[in-house]
Amino acid sequence: MMKILKKVLLLFLTIYSFNMAWSQEKDSLINYLEIAVKNNPTILQKYAEYEAALQKVPQVGSLPDPELSAGFFLSPMELIGGNQLADIRLMQMFPWFGTLKAAKDEMSLMAKAKYETFRDAKLQVLYETQQTWFDLYKVNQAIIISQKNLEILNSLERLSLIKFKSASISGKSNSSSSVNTQSNVPQRTSTGSSGMSGMSRNTANSSNSANTQSSGMQGNAMSSSGGSGLTDLYRIQIEISDLENDIALLNDQKNTVVARFNTLLNRSEQEIVKIPDTINSNTLNLPLLAVADSILVQNPMLSMLNYEKQSLEARSEMVTKMGFPMIGLGLNYSLIQKNPMSNSEMNGNDMIMPMLTVTLPIYRKKYKAMQTEAEKLKTATEHQLVATSNSLKNEYYETVQNYEDSKRKIALYSKQFSLANQSLSIMIKSFSASSVSLTDLLSIQQQTLDYELKQVQAVADFNTAIAKLQRLMANLPIQ
Repeated sequence: MMKILKKVLLLFLTIYSFNMAWSQEKDSLINYLEIAVKNNPTILQKYAEYEAALQKVPQVGSLPDPELSAGFFLSPMELIGGNQLADIRLMQMFPWFGTLKAAKDEMSLMAKAKYETFRDAKLQVLYETQQTWFDLYKVNQAIIISQKNLEILNSLERLSLIKFKSASISGKSNSSSSVNTQSNVPQRTSTGSSGMSGMSRNTANSSNSANTQSSGMQGNAMSSSGGSGLTDLYRIQIEISDLENDIALLNDQKNTVVARFNTLLNRSEQEIVKIPDTINSNTLNLPLLAVADSILVQNPMLSMLNYEKQSLEARSEMVTKMGFPMIGLGLNYSLIQKNPMSNSEMNGNDMIMPMLTVTLPIYRKKYKAMQTEAEKLKTATEHQLVATSNSLKNEYYETVQNYEDSKRKIALYSKQFSLANQSLSIMIKSFSASSVSLTDLLSIQQQTLDYELKQVQAVADFNTAIAKLQRLMANLPIQ
């Protein structure tokens, strides 16, 4: 019973630690995205432009300022009913019915278009932040993997050095034993009887010649073995130098990517960026065909152009109404002083006169030109809407291709890396036993490195493709 409880507890701890690691990874990226949204100057600029566009609505929706004019007579003008001292006039012009509403509609729609521009900038910055974050993950993992391979090469260097020293010691031992054999042979042949002396000398010469050839072959073999071991050692050192140079280049590249990432967040280029050791493949949670439909409905660039088209329709209506007369209503007040010489009943009574003014838009060319301008701009916006829709479709198909390609590569390189890693382990053991050449070992070691790097790149590219699809269909990773 206790064993079962321990297993269940261990399972829960494993799941909890995995969820915590995954949540920290997501929280880390989400945290950076929130910083980008708050600090990125492009987003702040677009939002300021949207707020400025909102302020145009009350400007165009208000009546023209009333006109107040006043005239004072230096010498009162004599009238039948008194002396006029001053003349005060107040006039308010009114555009044709519906003109102000059309102007407000135009500016409101333009403000909505500005808001869609702000949304698009926000989506673009969030996508670039995610893309740069995944690029940084790839570079960071390349450094880690290269350092692991550097440790393997250092182990191979030590192993080759041991083999080379062993071969050198063995060669010296075989060489000394060969010399001793050659010095002992003449002594043994000189002790024979006189009758057999000629035959013994011939046999001894033949034996000496054979021993000399044998020792020479052994010396050449040991020399060849030592030379081969030294060559292997040099080759490993060359590979180590190349890998160290690659790591140095990757560190420089990492600094560049970190600076680009911090620039998106509008903070110091040297700010530390935390990258997890591993990331998992994200999920799209939508069929690819649904993504295509969502792009055509939700993409902010298409929404912006639709609002611009509607605003131009409102402008066309406004221009039409501007071609009608404007009506002015006013009041004229005349200040009258009593004339002592006048007996009129109106003597000294101020005069109030209502006024009506009507503009006469008889110069029609400018209104026709304004109408034509609005129609042409509307046509241009319609063409731009089609072109943008086609461009988004192309981006969608390219991103889907990258998505499917990365998805296949993840499975492929995971399998290939597992096989190559197993082969590398076997070949390292065989190399220590001198049953595998260094060329084959370095080849499989390089292959293992490539597959591990490609596996990391495939996961990062897969997540980047998902981020691009979410950017196209305006699916914000944060609110």
